[in-house]
Amino acid sequence: MRDMGFLSSGFGIDLGTANTVVCHPRRGILLNEPSVMVVSTNGAKDRQPILVGRAARELMGRTPVGMTTVRPIRDGVVTDLQTARTFIIAILRQVARRPWERIRPHAVTGVPAGATGLERQALTEAVEEGGAGRVDLIPEPVAGAIGCGIDPMAPRAHMVVDVGGGTAEVTAFCFGGILTTRSCRVAGDEMTVALYQYLRQEHQLLVGELTAEDIKMRLRDGHDGQGPLVVEGRDLVSGRPKLLTLPTEALADALRPTVDGIIETLASALEDLPPQAVGDIMQHGIVAFGGGSLLEGFEARLEDAFGFTVKLAERPLTCVAEGAALCLGAPQVVAAYRHGY
Repeated sequence: MRDMGFLSSGFGIDLGTANTVVCHPRRGILLNEPSVMVVSTNGAKDRQPILVGRAARELMGRTPVGMTTVRPIRDGVVTDLQTARTFIIAILRQVARRPWERIRPHAVTGVPAGATGLERQALTEAVEEGGAGRVDLIPEPVAGAIGCGIDPMAPRAHMVVDVGGGTAEVTAFCFGGILTTRSCRVAGDEMTVALYQYLRQEHQLLVGELTAEDIKMRLRDGHDGQGPLVVEGRDLVSGRPKLLTLPTEALADALRPTVDGIIETLASALEDLPPQAVGDIMQHGIVAFGGGSLLEGFEARLEDAFGFTVKLAERPLTCVAEGAALCLGAPQVVAAYRHGY
């Protein structure tokens, strides 16, 4: 990207269903933690977090009596304002360590391009009540593109695919406006559910959510094709603990229907593209980011479906927050895309 202008103070925030990333325009990534909280269930109206992020995730499926694990973001948007507010307060306290950063900082926050007006309003209110003095929203696909070095104000069409925990989106944009966007609220979480159901139905093995998610992450991080995985769980027939050794090919196949469904939905966006934009994208290809893009063979399957070259982002898990942070110094980009989705 050519010139993002003056880098003002504040934070770029990617409030994801699976992970929350906070980036400072000069200091880089300040926080990259699971979007999970452990709170007390003692009946208090304003439940304060006991643990946040990675420490909270470790208690999933094993929380003691009097505590519960909550996820404040679902499908990339706020579903419970109070829970989201509490979570945002907790993460901003972790990153705003300098006195002047605690005085209601400016926040540019990614939002799914397919979010409704009410969902965008809920996200804005949650971040404001969480301590931000000013909140601007930027479509997550555009923010991710900026984080990959793409100029969203250039008079040339670009297309990106963002596969997060709660949503998968394909978006084409050009010269400060969105040409088309297609969203699918079937993404990383559904992949976790697919693995859970596969183990239960095909192998009568009951595993926890955390175990299923860890299997998905091991497949995502390149374990596929490197030998079998050992899975721990409870045998549904005997009720006893059980270890099961499965080839990674079988586990990857269990994800295939979900991944194919995502790609089929996203590929329909091609029907909306003007012919000149198709030429731009054929020349420069598509950029993919988000945790789902790291699955083995995902790029090749996208290429088969779209017919374009697909490139994986250099930092697929943090580029949305990085792009949002750059937008702190580019009000013209925020203004251009504010009403473009």
